[in-house]
Amino acid sequence: MMQKFSTSPGAIISSLWMHRSLLAGLIRREIIGRYRGSFLGILWSFFNPVLMLAVYTFFFSVILKARWGGGTGSKTEFALVLFSGLLVFNFFAECINRAPSVILSNVNYVKKVVFPLELLPVVVMGSAVFHLLISLLVWLGFYVVFFGIPHASVLLFPIVLMPLAILTLGFSWFLAALGVYLRDVSQVVVTLIPALMFMSPVFYPLQILPEKMQVILHLSPITIAVEQARAVMYWGEPVNWSLWGGYLVISIIIVWLGFAWFQKTRKGFADVL
Repeated sequence: MMQKFSTSPGAIISSLWMHRSLLAGLIRREIIGRYRGSFLGILWSFFNPVLMLAVYTFFFSVILKARWGGGTGSKTEFALVLFSGLLVFNFFAECINRAPSVILSNVNYVKKVVFPLELLPVVVMGSAVFHLLISLLVWLGFYVVFFGIPHASVLLFPIVLMPLAILTLGFSWFLAALGVYLRDVSQVVVTLIPALMFMSPVFYPLQILPEKMQVILHLSPITIAVEQARAVMYWGEPVNWSLWGGYLVISIIIVWLGFAWFQKTRKGFADVL
């Protein structure tokens, strides 16, 4: 008799709580395994955002002479405002880029009937959260050195990111399952993610665009998170709670649909693999 997997929203929380110890162990192994064998090891997670911050700042503020409206116009300010948006994008991109292949790269788990496969996209997200935290520490360090103590509103950053994390997990479950049956999904995602970066207000403020374009850019899954992260981290502005609430509702719907799709299709994973 084929095993049945619950698709109810409650099953998401139940699975994560029931397997919390296993999940923590898998995330720890994922993080350590990523840097195993390299000379600097886990220190690369610190150097990567620093290098990225330097390169993007030089290209956009020195070569293209780009500036953010409403600020001092300094290169340091540009770097920190830009990097606050990149934090959000990189978190989303790491999860989505790896989602289509996460089951394919863990075939040994598929053969184990008792293993909770739904945890694998969550493990990828856990690794992405770790890299996000390292990048956030880099951002805070630069802010303290050049501007002093950050605005108290920076403490709202985890709340700002919560709807995006939920939304990303929903997409990850959907892509993880789809990637088992359609191997081209990985290539499509890798192509679309860079386009999404430029179709979201990562390198520019949303306000400089015409209203019609602003509406279009709000269709990007990261636009609201990027704008609000930038507001609370650098500009010291409060969260737009009505916008955040709508974003959260949509995210909850998508995470449930993604989970339901994963649970419905996982029965055939072993046959395909």
